[in-house]
Amino acid sequence: MKNKNELSEQAYVFEGKMPLNQAIALGLQHVLAMFVGNLTPILIILGACNAAASNNALAAVQVSILQNAMIVAGVATLIQLFAIGPIGGKVPIVMGASSSFIGAFSNVAASMGGGVLAYGTIMGATIIGGVLEMVLGFFLKPLRKFFPPVVTGTVVLSIGLSLISVGINSFGGGGSEVPDFGSAENMLLALFVLIVILIARHVGNKVINSSSILVGIIAGYIAAFIMGLVLPTTGVTAEGVEFTKAWVLDWNQVAQASWFAIPDFMPVPIVFDWRAILPVLIMFVVTVVETIGDISGVIEGGMSREATDKELSGGVVCDGVGSILASLFGVMPMTSFSQNVGLVAMTKVVNRFAIATGAIFLIFCGLIPKLGALVSIMPQSVLGGAAVMMFASIVISGIQLVTREPLSPRNLTILSVALGVGYGIGANSGVLSGAPQAVQLIFGGSGIVPAALAAVVLNIVLPWDKEEGSEKTEALVSETEKNAEEN
Repeated sequence: MKNKNELSEQAYVFEGKMPLNQAIALGLQHVLAMFVGNLTPILIILGACNAAASNNALAAVQVSILQNAMIVAGVATLIQLFAIGPIGGKVPIVMGASSSFIGAFSNVAASMGGGVLAYGTIMGATIIGGVLEMVLGFFLKPLRKFFPPVVTGTVVLSIGLSLISVGINSFGGGGSEVPDFGSAENMLLALFVLIVILIARHVGNKVINSSSILVGIIAGYIAAFIMGLVLPTTGVTAEGVEFTKAWVLDWNQVAQASWFAIPDFMPVPIVFDWRAILPVLIMFVVTVVETIGDISGVIEGGMSREATDKELSGGVVCDGVGSILASLFGVMPMTSFSQNVGLVAMTKVVNRFAIATGAIFLIFCGLIPKLGALVSIMPQSVLGGAAVMMFASIVISGIQLVTREPLSPRNLTILSVALGVGYGIGANSGVLSGAPQAVQLIFGGSGIVPAALAAVVLNIVLPWDKEEGSEKTEALVSETEKNAEEN
């Protein structure tokens, strides 16, 4: 008789059926991994739009928009997991509001003068961009030849490398703008969470092993609560300004949140303006590359194989549909969340029922604000203790993709130049200060786009090594014969 404490083997099977109690635990840690990241981009753009406004109309719908963000993320994730016809890749991907658009949307907000008009213009541009991404998704198969393992692996590597710095910022308390960033309390709390995760990951039964992120975060909540009882919760800056320390749990947010709220459809009027549409369309093309990387990474990391054309196409189409749906509820574009790719790569849990329970929990968080508030008060250092390990797992998935084919001199050149020049420029965007603003928006801030572009271009222009070219020809002939037999 099987021990109830043992993790079901179906957890490692995408369409497997597993016990509800285990699925809930595994799904909840996906929500905890992405919850703050799902809301942060929206808060930044809401702030940018409202800063120049002469009234507070946008602030009045801010809570409703954040509530909608959780609901739409949950719905988009369910579509990605189960698919509706060609919409959705049936892949273990969690969807959320993309941070890639922050630069472009901030510029739109500034040029439109902020306020409700600017935010509505951003939503209009998102609808057009979502349509473009859908079209690209449907025609992705002919473009697949431009994304062999060495290219997708480079993109996945870049995603992981770009997220590691984000994880370290959370590890220290949230970033340099936090008054007590890097304090002993923040660092020790994050280290405590990381140690708990390591113990849970490698000691005990498989249920605990695979739920190690959830165990670590719960332990972090408990530790932060105890710290609040025995340590000072406020500090004073060099300028004499008192502040609340980043690790403190703000229970007032939970107390003030309502028990139930109905989502608000089209909280802002949607406006279409070409000044916003053109730069946003470019960012949607960039998002396609990132989504290809995320899906390739999660399939390689969780299933140890390459993603199929159907999975990639459906996944990209779901991005487009999710973004259109999001805009109708005042939410930024919905794309695949790289944070959760790292979680899958680390735990190898790809069961869609488990991830679906997390998606349903997200929807509940939107309908029950008090539940969402409980998750939102999580200290950044608690998240950081988990994030550093998850994000490094994405890098490992990228390495596995790159080495799926022999590292020939040609592939080594592609990888070296793409990461050295492409990622180097993106990670140190100050070097682009003399470039046009459009170039800075697309290539600055993250190494993903320049590294991906360099890898794609080099894969096209570099000649094949003789042995490699012969192998490619044989593989092409074999694939052609296989397709002919199927037809």
